[in-house]
Amino acid sequence: MRRRAVTSASVKSVGYDLSSGTLELEYVNGSIYQYYEVPQPTYAGLLAAPSIGNYVNTQIKPYFEFAEV
Repeated sequence: MRRRAVTSASVKSVGYDLSSGTLELEYVNGSIYQYYEVPQPTYAGLLAAPSIGNYVNTQIKPYFEFAEV
């Protein structure tokens, strides 16, 4: 999945596949996680969030299944 760099203390880059709703996050420690069935507005909210790390912790991790890749 193609990812784009973001400005964050915890997240290095993000990618999103609209057809599957898969959100992929590359963390600054090098780990990569995919979150499943994430709606496009949630992805848009992530990109617009003043704190990407806080958004991930409050709006994504508690609500979507995920796996390390």
